[in-house]
Amino acid sequence: MGLVGDQDAGGEGVLMDRLRANLAAAGIPATDEDLQRLEADGYLDRVAEAREVLSTVEGSSLPDFLARWSPTMVEGSSDDLRGADEPEGSVRERSGSASVGRVDAFEDGMPSRLSEVADLVRRKEVSPVELTERALARITTQDRALNLFQTVLADEAMEAARRAEAEIVRGTYRGALHGIPVAAKDLFDMKGTATTAGSIVRSDTVRDTDAAAVTNLREAGAVIVGKTCLSEFAYWPGSTNPHYGPTRNPWDPAHDAGGSSSGSAAAVASGCVYAALGTDTGGSIRIPAALCGVVGHKPTFGRASLAGCVPLAWSLDHVGPLTRHVEDASLVLEVLCGQDSRDNRTRAWSTYRGPAHPWPAGTAPLEGVRVGVMSSDGLGQEMGSDEAMAAWRDGNERLRVMGAELVDVDLSDMHVLWRVSALILAVEAASFHARSLREHYEDYGRFCRGRLVGAFAYGFEDLMQAQRLRAELRARWSRLWGRVDVLSTPCQPQTAPALGVAASTRYTNPFNALGWPAVSVPFGAGRTGLPLGTQIVGRPWSDGEVLRVAAALEG
Repeated sequence: MGLVGDQDAGGEGVLMDRLRANLAAAGIPATDEDLQRLEADGYLDRVAEAREVLSTVEGSSLPDFLARWSPTMVEGSSDDLRGADEPEGSVRERSGSASVGRVDAFEDGMPSRLSEVADLVRRKEVSPVELTERALARITTQDRALNLFQTVLADEAMEAARRAEAEIVRGTYRGALHGIPVAAKDLFDMKGTATTAGSIVRSDTVRDTDAAAVTNLREAGAVIVGKTCLSEFAYWPGSTNPHYGPTRNPWDPAHDAGGSSSGSAAAVASGCVYAALGTDTGGSIRIPAALCGVVGHKPTFGRASLAGCVPLAWSLDHVGPLTRHVEDASLVLEVLCGQDSRDNRTRAWSTYRGPAHPWPAGTAPLEGVRVGVMSSDGLGQEMGSDEAMAAWRDGNERLRVMGAELVDVDLSDMHVLWRVSALILAVEAASFHARSLREHYEDYGRFCRGRLVGAFAYGFEDLMQAQRLRAELRARWSRLWGRVDVLSTPCQPQTAPALGVAASTRYTNPFNALGWPAVSVPFGAGRTGLPLGTQIVGRPWSDGEVLRVAAALEG
């Protein structure tokens, strides 16, 4: 992606000239109609606003890619700890009750918790074949109504289920995912299966190897029943897809499931699978999790391999689980994480074993935990709807009752970090797609194509300034960890929007720029019964602590 430009020039006419010059240099056949639409939609105004923010970068700041932001495991982290009496691969006991809007069992009596059904499978009281037949039957009805799956792999799933059942009968039990129906977002390669990435550009792209995350699921004995729907190339926080249609919210089909991991979240929420893989570049796991009333965890950047996953933005992408309960997310995370030679973003210490006692019991399970509570994101606007803010505050009060100390923290420059993250995402995405845009311009949907084309309005110095500001903000926000252990924010400023309307990345994408672990956990509901979610964020590599606090909030 060849970028040109003058940092001092920011008028719309100058930006349009730069946009045209960059597109011409890259050989991308953008149409006048597309450029006029970008201008009419105010995209160039947003570029100018972002460049104004970049002018605040201090002269001595180094770019973020030179920062050594994760050199060691966090001292005192609860990750990689296991109770002395807890055997390898065991399913942990849970405590507490399900939160608003969820049930502990499906209508046929099958437990809704992965941990509970896994224990039944381990004891041979429930068959993987039975579970998979049930999942495929449920997909048949739910997918027709909600548009959850890009591809259903019925034959492969039944073969895997029979294989898992035979292994368990022989006494070979691989762990909590063995024989459990799961799904993968259609960004992940699966051998012999097309990876569309929600596009028609890649509709015939069939790989001969599995993505690392898929390999990990298979080795754990999971039964992958299909690949789930997403917005085109995952570049939209809603489910809108011009090629394959939107994914409807299981709580109310007139509302959107959120994005971009739309199908994964809705497939979990509707009971088709016990867990699903998602990706998160600006909130794409946490947003649909919050809107669909499930748990969505974005692990620490570098914790889980993205090899074999179609990228959106290399320095912002994360892979993580969507499940109905926090404990279940931790179980899936154990399978996903670890160093991978195919992905040098992963770290030698990135294996996750879960905290020793993750599901707190007693009257004050969060005794000594300091929860940072934001009071403003610096926009000078309401932080969310009345019902969303009331639910979030109720969640914080629950944490206090559970023993946590609530500490006011200043996150008033969150909107600055949001702009930095959005700029980096735009430029990295445009760089990845540049060649494909040259060769398949008309095959891109109008909206996705427009976002990619608009990124060429930035100059090379904009990206470098954004990386420098990213480093400044990382250093500034990291000082919070001297005062608090986790942060609490709303995940979404409101309940699910109407079908086809984008959700908000206001509280999610800043933590992609930082690479910190974050989880959306269901808490409360709006007046119409649509779910709401609270976001818990932690320092790098403290995924266990983040999930422990989320579990206390959940039940």
